[in-house]
Amino acid sequence: MLALALLALPLVGLVARVPWPQLPDIVTTQATRDALWLSLRTCVASTAVAVVLGLPLALWLSRLRGRAAVLVRTVALLPMVLPPVVAGVVLLATFGRRGLIGGPLASAGIEIGFTTTAVVMAQSFVAMPFFVVAVEGALRSLDHEAELAAATLGAAPGVVLRRVTLPMLAPALGNGAALAFARALGEFGATLTFAGSLQGTTRTLPLEIYLVRESSTETALAVSLLLVTLALGVVLVATWVGKRGGGRP
Repeated sequence: MLALALLALPLVGLVARVPWPQLPDIVTTQATRDALWLSLRTCVASTAVAVVLGLPLALWLSRLRGRAAVLVRTVALLPMVLPPVVAGVVLLATFGRRGLIGGPLASAGIEIGFTTTAVVMAQSFVAMPFFVVAVEGALRSLDHEAELAAATLGAAPGVVLRRVTLPMLAPALGNGAALAFARALGEFGATLTFAGSLQGTTRTLPLEIYLVRESSTETALAVSLLLVTLALGVVLVATWVGKRGGGRP
């Protein structure tokens, strides 16, 4: 009960402090609408990146054994424990104008840092491990008899993956995607460091909250409530997806 209180009381405090009469006017300002729309667009894009790139990685990890598995898993999950600002610094050092990859790209006229693309990359970097963890765990506990039967009947590996493995993984895929979206939605430090805070271009909802809290606590509380509501909706979807899977991977 104490743990639940520790988690729930800050939400109660937020709800108690929100200026409810001014809430509609605050959340419909141009700055808030721009931040909300940018967050939704970039989170959808970063979740798609996490799924497209993270699924092959999870499949590979589930089959690796020994020291190679430890090394690959450590690298794949490192963004989960990196401080967000450090994540932004390493992205800037790699893809920024003077970065390892960003430098040659900048010479060719391609800028990544401080653009909407940088927002998607920062969100993908911190969110993909959550998808990989969810899917890899499901793959390791998966009953492989159906896959073996399909292979014995002559199905090609790609057909087995598409027709047998992925349908059995559907709950884990949905749960992992929802967790990745939620993590991307709340990303702040890496986005600010690598993408900056330009309204309509890189200023997501967390950055908008950080900006307005210096000038108006009421506005920060109202926008925070909007972000919490979105995150709560994503968590409920993830929980529903997992429950719909009946506890099976």
